[in-house]
Amino acid sequence: MALIKSISGIRGTIGGKAGEALTPLDVVKFTAAYGTWILQSNQNSTVVVGRDARISGDMINKLVCATLQGLGINVIDVGLSTTPTVEMTVPAENAAGGIILTASHNPRQWNALKLLNNKGEFISDSEGKLLLQLAEQEAFDFAPVSKLGTYTQNQDAMQRHINAILDLPLVDVEAIKARDFKIVIDAVNSTGGIAVPMLLEALGVTQIEKLYCEPDGNFPHNPEPLPENLHEISKLIEKGRFDLGIVVDPDVDRLALVCEDGSMFGEEYTLVAVADYVLQHTKGNTVSNLSSTRALRDVTEKAGGKYAAAAVGEVNVVNMMKEQQAVIGGEGNGGVIYPELHYGRDALAGIALFLTHLAKSGLTTSRLRNTYPNYYISKNKIELTPDINVDDVLVKVQKKYAKQPINTIDGVKIEFNKEWVHLRKSNTEPIIRIYAESDAIATADHLANKIIADIKEIINN
Repeated sequence: MALIKSISGIRGTIGGKAGEALTPLDVVKFTAAYGTWILQSNQNSTVVVGRDARISGDMINKLVCATLQGLGINVIDVGLSTTPTVEMTVPAENAAGGIILTASHNPRQWNALKLLNNKGEFISDSEGKLLLQLAEQEAFDFAPVSKLGTYTQNQDAMQRHINAILDLPLVDVEAIKARDFKIVIDAVNSTGGIAVPMLLEALGVTQIEKLYCEPDGNFPHNPEPLPENLHEISKLIEKGRFDLGIVVDPDVDRLALVCEDGSMFGEEYTLVAVADYVLQHTKGNTVSNLSSTRALRDVTEKAGGKYAAAAVGEVNVVNMMKEQQAVIGGEGNGGVIYPELHYGRDALAGIALFLTHLAKSGLTTSRLRNTYPNYYISKNKIELTPDINVDDVLVKVQKKYAKQPINTIDGVKIEFNKEWVHLRKSNTEPIIRIYAESDAIATADHLANKIIADIKEIINN
């Protein structure tokens, strides 16, 4: 059993003892802290609630909505939804905030409360810390019976989200219709099974093969959209005459693509391809996090824009995008953030922009992928004993490579021409994560292993 309290929300496994897992008591306690923060920081007292299709979702939803009502907060429940849909609904309803009930790519025994501000964006670091304090102090003041919050349902949120995507100037429905794409969807039996077919039909796609699109929360495989979890859709595409495979995670903020030959487009390259299309029509800058591929920088500079790297985490990427006035950005895990629509990772927006790009290119999916520079990321970690000062180790690595370009906003990132290594410490355990990128996986592995050897030498000395 596990319960993880962080500045961005609370997540844990279902079942077990209070304080040790995501039990009903923990859900109520953290929801009450969030609701108290809402009442302290907003004149408005309305909160939007939505969820993915996890088995525990209905139970968690009832606890959250009732707790908010008990504080005197009005609830708008959008039911089975997606993370980006809830993010867009908050400002659309002029709400004070939103709660998304999803553990994202975690297995089905997990659930979580993701917390939004009145812009429909994730709460800040300082706001998260205040919430944790309120929860710890249990400083809640529930409303009398005459001032309980109201409860209403909104069943139009997803359709309104899709309509907003269709209204984007860079989404060309006619071009997509003309290509008559044949597409396979793997929605891991969550809400993408509702949202993605709705979007594709609205875009004029008539040939849709559904794989795991029943939103019952019974994930048929590990729900993280990584190549090792996508063998079935890959084999299906190999057998049929499909143009593309679309895979989303349970809350539909990450997008992975499969080429017509069954090969992976590459989760890092979802953002690269969408950014390439956007930059062809909109001059401007881009942002991704420090652990994302250099290919986005290459595409951006080729288009005459500037690229900036943010600390890992969606809220950090969004803040950097605003600072740099980026026209497109996101994370290398298939998370596309398109400010023209909203500041949040949105697989549905990514699908519409990618399909337009693919349709207008006249290429197959694999040939489009081959138009981008090839980079490979090696992902590693080194476990340390609790007595080792991780910050001190990172400082010494930084000193060793002081002659190289170094970024220290989130751990230590060292650049070697077009290659890089990024070292980040875990916030929950004595681990240093080491990511390295090069134009060959063997070179990336070698680069990562060299830094790992340096770390071990520093520790031994």
